[in-house]
Amino acid sequence: MFTGIIEELGAVQEADGTRLGVSCATVLPDSDVGASLAVNGVCLTVIERGASGLAFDLSDETLRRTALGRLTVGDRVNLERPATVSSRLGGHLVQGHVDGVGRVASIEPAGGGAWLRISAPDDVGRYLVEKGSVTVDGVSLTVAALDDRTFAVALIPHTLGATTFGSARAGDPVNLEVDVIAKYVERLLEGVPR
Repeated sequence: MFTGIIEELGAVQEADGTRLGVSCATVLPDSDVGASLAVNGVCLTVIERGASGLAFDLSDETLRRTALGRLTVGDRVNLERPATVSSRLGGHLVQGHVDGVGRVASIEPAGGGAWLRISAPDDVGRYLVEKGSVTVDGVSLTVAALDDRTFAVALIPHTLGATTFGSARAGDPVNLEVDVIAKYVERLLEGVPR
């Protein structure tokens, strides 16, 4: 379980399709082999720990459902270690189980921050509500506006500097995870007569 509060920007060192290597410092010391780590919002298992980074295997399922297969050497990635019982929950409950891949529709400066608009697949967009939580590339965000095809979030200067959003461009793919509570509510209501 994660909170969507990014701890570090890592850099891709290796990306061969089935293996991902990431340089990092903050999350490295206590990310032993077998530990979980969210990489751009995708919960991955550490398979190797070196002096300057971590390596992960990418399954066919991960490659099919996320944007991790599009990463290249040098790309920056959002990193977060799992929450602990004593962690503050600064974002929202994030599983690291990506629901779909969206695309940056636009990113426009707004004061010192930015207004980020994302197009979401229909099977993801149906769970979004204004002022609800959404995870974009592992970052816990609040839906500020939405229409039939896109949703928008307001980014403060800190978020732009501490995440990959500082270099986001229109057309970039992003991993999306909706609030799990919405999915459970929908499932429970399936059996309720109308």
